[in-house]
Amino acid sequence: MNKKFFSLSVSSLKLIAIVSMLIDHTGAAVIRPLRTALADSSPAVSAFLNWLYPVTRDIGRIAFPIFCFLLVEGFFHTHNVKKYAFRLFLFALISELPYDFALGKSLFDWQHQNVYFTLLLGLLVMIVLSALDKKTPRSKAERYFILFLQISVCVIPLYLAKHLYTDYRFRGVMLIEILYSLHCSQPETLLDRAPQAAIGAVAISWEDWGPAGFLPILFYNGKRGLSLKYFFYWFYPAHLVILGFIRLWVKTL
Repeated sequence: MNKKFFSLSVSSLKLIAIVSMLIDHTGAAVIRPLRTALADSSPAVSAFLNWLYPVTRDIGRIAFPIFCFLLVEGFFHTHNVKKYAFRLFLFALISELPYDFALGKSLFDWQHQNVYFTLLLGLLVMIVLSALDKKTPRSKAERYFILFLQISVCVIPLYLAKHLYTDYRFRGVMLIEILYSLHCSQPETLLDRAPQAAIGAVAISWEDWGPAGFLPILFYNGKRGLSLKYFFYWFYPAHLVILGFIRLWVKTL
């Protein structure tokens, strides 16, 4: 790829997403209850917290589009997609209690599941669609049957995401499906990803500041960069546990 301009590797994008996510979760787990705890404090402190909370949540909207994009890129570059899916499933289970502890209404909050479940559903969609794309229909009926399966594979996970209350619900899985369908396999310039980024931005425009997540994606250079795979996997539940304890402390104020 032409690298005359500023570009970002996988690890750079992951770090941007991780920092954005940390700020977002800090706002949700700490700043939000802190506003309540210090509601009767000085007007200046109260005004500052009321300003800070939405700012942290807006910054956090950048993270999810980047994670979805990297999931799609990871699918096309992984050497073992089964292990990839297993890791997502394993860390979805590991992260659920920390997620509820930091962000849920109770320790077992069934009304909201962590983002790993959303990413896992998106990955399963790509696995099945990829397998169907390799099928060569022998008749018109078989071609229509494959089309029916492709549509079903795209629709059923949307239903599951909605009713399992995964993070970002069906819209999150839909974004992954869109990015998969627009994947640029051999970009020659950084702007070759522009159609994928532009349509992806429209697809998440329902989320304030979500489209901004596609700005750094435009500068993705296709390189791996630093190996941060397991750092992110463990960072997600670890930071939620820490924020959960801070949240408990804030509620004692």
